[in-house]
Amino acid sequence: MFRTLVTILIFISIFVWSYIFMREPFELYVSYVVYALLFPFFFMRYGIPKRPVYLFIPILISGITYAAVGLNEYMQFIKVFIGFFSSTLFFHYVIQLYNFDLKLLFRYYMVACVIIALLGISQLLFFKVGFRPGYHYGWIFNKWSVTPGGLGIRVNAIFSEPAYFAAVMAPAFFVSIYNLSTRFPLFITKRQSIIIGVAYLLTFSSVGILGMFLVIVLLLLNFGFARYAVIFIPIFIFLFQYAYENVEEFRDRYDGTIEIFSTNNYKSYDIHGSSFVLYNNYTVALENFKRNPLFGTGLGSHPVAFDKYSLTLLEGAVDIDFNKMDANSMALRLMSETGLYGLIVMFLLLVRCWIFKPRAKSREHWVMSNALGCIILLYLLRQGHYFLNGFPFFLWMFFYLYKDNKDQISEADGLVIAESETAESSPATA
Repeated sequence: MFRTLVTILIFISIFVWSYIFMREPFELYVSYVVYALLFPFFFMRYGIPKRPVYLFIPILISGITYAAVGLNEYMQFIKVFIGFFSSTLFFHYVIQLYNFDLKLLFRYYMVACVIIALLGISQLLFFKVGFRPGYHYGWIFNKWSVTPGGLGIRVNAIFSEPAYFAAVMAPAFFVSIYNLSTRFPLFITKRQSIIIGVAYLLTFSSVGILGMFLVIVLLLLNFGFARYAVIFIPIFIFLFQYAYENVEEFRDRYDGTIEIFSTNNYKSYDIHGSSFVLYNNYTVALENFKRNPLFGTGLGSHPVAFDKYSLTLLEGAVDIDFNKMDANSMALRLMSETGLYGLIVMFLLLVRCWIFKPRAKSREHWVMSNALGCIILLYLLRQGHYFLNGFPFFLWMFFYLYKDNKDQISEADGLVIAESETAESSPATA
């Protein structure tokens, strides 16, 4: 019973970010309450794990230093550092709690995604019949809203925005598409895979469309580009063409992003607002990185850099300062706030730990690794919050999956060598 309750609380801390208990002096999310409830138990049982501490020591020292010289604000640094470190520590404990049984944790995640996908589909159906409590969850969540578009509304279920739905559900979408392309599904049934796939499409989110493209590319890389290109490349082209012609938000963002990054015309009001926001934060992060390349200017410092380097300060520029706090992209935020240190850590994680099919001990290993890779890439490209929706959980899963795969391969190689040596030392028989 206790284990079940803890599991429920853990996944609530991942999925429920659309309700806050208070707004001042800071936003108190449900996940923070879960951390507070479970941390004492984790501390007593596991002590303090070394890996999270070692990762954050350089960030702590550099952050305090930059705040001392005026490149950051102490309170902002402390707030972001505590939140990021606490979340990272918490989800490391979670993996320890389940004795590094990553497949079991991932199966729980997939089951939760099926439930959320069903809720998302029912949300659209209730909208079609006009039953407001069934599609407008403002009576449950106080940081949530209906997003018009798509088939009337864009599905977001319990998430505050369709983009968050698309990002957090991306690993489940990858597994679902894999299941529908193979005879033997993993973690969930083919029918449940269809449910997740349909709900994902109904977000009509540019993040979701990017997620679909990532899934196709990753499946091509794993199955064999030459062998499956005939199947997946036409699907890729069809999806892009359909999205460009039928999803206005995607078309505007795509055209706006291509235009502003190719022309550097930050004065054009015809450019989609999100495209300008991304370009502006790119400019801010790059300027801050040039001046502070090693460790950036500390966690939480991007708003300070924004006030110095934002294009909105220039005469005639588009006057939009959205995503000032999170840089609109984790890659840009890492560049601005952690410099080479943060970028190198993330780069090494992706390059060294990504498991492709040829180097996987089992299909569960490479399917899970690529599924988790989807959410990591989406956060790097389009989400700037360090610990929103339990992002460190997916990072730890990705890392420890690599270690498990490596250990199993080493163990298997050791057995082969031992058997070979035994055979060679055995006396010859007549």
